[in-house]
Amino acid sequence: MTGSLHGLEGGSNAVNGIWTHFGGNLSFVSLAMSLWALFSIQFQRRSFMQERIAFGIIAGGASIGSTLLAIEFDPGIYIDLRFAPLALAGMFGGPIAAAFAASLAAAFRFAVGGTAMIDGIVTIAITAGIGVAGHVWTRKRSPGFTDVVVVSLALGGALVASMALLPTLVTAHVLAGVGFPLTALNCLATVLGGFVLLKTRQWELERSILVTAFSQSPDYLYVKDRNSRFITVNENMTRLFRFRTTAEMIGLSDFNLMSRPLAEELYYLEQQVIDTGLPLIDSTEYIEGRFLLASKVPLRDRQGRVIGLAGVTRDVTERTALERELRESKNLLSHAMAGMSDGIAMYDSRGFLVFCNDQYRSAFPLSGDARVVGAHISDILRRVVETGERQGIPEGDVEEWIKAATASLHSNKDEEVQLHNGDWRSIRTRLADDGTAMAVVSDITATKQAEIALRLTAEQLKNLAETDGLTGIVNRRTFDEIFARETAGSARRNTPFSLLMVDIDRFKAYNDTYGHPAGDQCLRVVSKCLRQSVSRPADIVARYGGEEFVVFLPDTGAKGAMIVAEQFARRLTNENILHSGSEFGRVTASIGISCATGATLRASPNRLLAEADTALYEAKTQGRNRILAHSRENGHALKETG
Repeated sequence: MTGSLHGLEGGSNAVNGIWTHFGGNLSFVSLAMSLWALFSIQFQRRSFMQERIAFGIIAGGASIGSTLLAIEFDPGIYIDLRFAPLALAGMFGGPIAAAFAASLAAAFRFAVGGTAMIDGIVTIAITAGIGVAGHVWTRKRSPGFTDVVVVSLALGGALVASMALLPTLVTAHVLAGVGFPLTALNCLATVLGGFVLLKTRQWELERSILVTAFSQSPDYLYVKDRNSRFITVNENMTRLFRFRTTAEMIGLSDFNLMSRPLAEELYYLEQQVIDTGLPLIDSTEYIEGRFLLASKVPLRDRQGRVIGLAGVTRDVTERTALERELRESKNLLSHAMAGMSDGIAMYDSRGFLVFCNDQYRSAFPLSGDARVVGAHISDILRRVVETGERQGIPEGDVEEWIKAATASLHSNKDEEVQLHNGDWRSIRTRLADDGTAMAVVSDITATKQAEIALRLTAEQLKNLAETDGLTGIVNRRTFDEIFARETAGSARRNTPFSLLMVDIDRFKAYNDTYGHPAGDQCLRVVSKCLRQSVSRPADIVARYGGEEFVVFLPDTGAKGAMIVAEQFARRLTNENILHSGSEFGRVTASIGISCATGATLRASPNRLLAEADTALYEAKTQGRNRILAHSRENGHALKETG
């Protein structure tokens, strides 16, 4: 035995023979894995367990075949590549495939017998275990080429260890004799077989994706030959024509599925595609009560000849119904838009006009030509500025106003604008969730004019309610309101407040002598003289009674009040109104003055009225046509006669 080993080591022809035998063995193992790659697609239609068992049997057969091609290194010791298929069965088929492959290989090795039978069976088990370990390592992901290389190296290590440790192999010096070619070629066979299986898996995955996509597509997919007969169809096609399986439709044509006129029409269109080689895109078909949109393209062989066609038909029944409803709704909306009195416009989130009706353009006659779909709001506003269409645009930096108005477009707001011709427009803007701004424009000219007229009427009524109709000055009711407000303000500020109480002397005799119209005119002249005697806006002249008047003088002391009273007396004297019933021969007036500050106004503002009335009474008692002032500033009364 030892001599024959030395013969193998010493002769180059013997070594070449070993490599030749191993090369044939390698070819057989690679061929077995390639055959599995070819026929594995047939097993995809079977169960997972059946596929794994089949793979295990093929791998076990490859291992047995390799054993049949083995080199008998020593009596009972066979050198071959049986271990590569076992490792690949464990890695790609898992424990099930590994168990079947290892069982077949071990059983055959047991049947062959020989001195190294036990060592061979142990090595078979170890090799299959290495493959299973690789399967467990990659179970949560798809194995790659690197994983195959790692398993092949692990296999090589296991073979080297077996040749170095198992007794029969050690005794025969197998490691020294053929250890390198045995290990290297088993590793190479594992790598080559693994590469084939990886590519097979990749092709199977791609094919599975294509088949699944074709079969489960929501569209109707089919392939026809040159005579418009179905070669293959997807599941949706079988459901459309009420078949149970796709196989039942193979070989049929449209003449077997629908009415002859419709079948002839479709056949004509498909033959045009086949004859001309031009695709048919989005052709409308009505089949089985459904609206379909079909696209058909010619199929060519490698020489460019048309051998059939592929079709994709989409069910657009619901879309067709929706489009019809949309058209009807659009027409209805268009009629509504055309018939309504308001103008409507829609701007997108960037400020571009996307829709408007004619009323919207008509509402702005000078800038209507700029209000077209696609125009930006800033350009529309610039046109408004150029034409002067809108009142209230600030002078100066117009671009700043345009910028601010553009920014305010996308906000919820209500505004009223006046046009150049005095017309008014109400603009109500509402913002949608997607940023679209809708503006509704209404002509509110009549409403605005009525509102202005109503406001003017209200102001006139207010003036009538607050003023004396004869003299046009504040009346008694308004006097009471103003008196309470002004005295409270002077009390808070601790400022002086003066009051003049004026009474026309012998006015009853004047009325009796000259009549009431002359008396009314006399009252008007007196009120005019009082108004001309005060110069500040805060000073107020009011008619207190029939021929009595009162003058408010805020922030005015006794001396200032006296000056006002004297001016009034002089003006009335200058009017020189004839009064035969008066001892002075003309119209005169008696005046009472009171003045107070701070604590007095806070404690008793009406005391100011009482003191002015008392002073007036004393002036009339003392002969009329005179001024009598009572001032708390000086603590005594000041008198002046006319």
